[in-house]
Amino acid sequence: QVQLVESGGGLVQAGGSLRLSCAASGRTFRTYTMAWFRQAPGKERDFVAVISRSGLSTHYADSVKGRFAISRDNAKNTVYLQMNSLKPEDTAVYYCGADHTIVLHTTTYEYDYWGQGTQVTVSS
Repeated sequence: QVQLVESGGGLVQAGGSLRLSCAASGRTFRTYTMAWFRQAPGKERDFVAVISRSGLSTHYADSVKGRFAISRDNAKNTVYLQMNSLKPEDTAVYYCGADHTIVLHTTTYEYDYWGQGTQVTVSS
């Protein structure tokens, strides 16, 4: 069992930056592939970024490539999402997910555990 808690969301102007954190419980964090997804009002939960167990491999949605960076610190049981050059269309609730496989999945149903989400609002 893994419990995930996101933090770091907030209100920011377009062009600004935010850093999200997702803290995981338990001693098995390093065995999980971790990802960030986001969900805007009235829309489905969409893939944002994923990182391998070691942190050496990452993959991003085209919409955030070059602006967002995912990283992890296995010693701190935490995964991060650095978001730069934010746009109003980045406004959403951001969720982190944990997947026990090694594949860098981009679909929600592959993920075993989810956090409660953190709101990110980008004003124009």
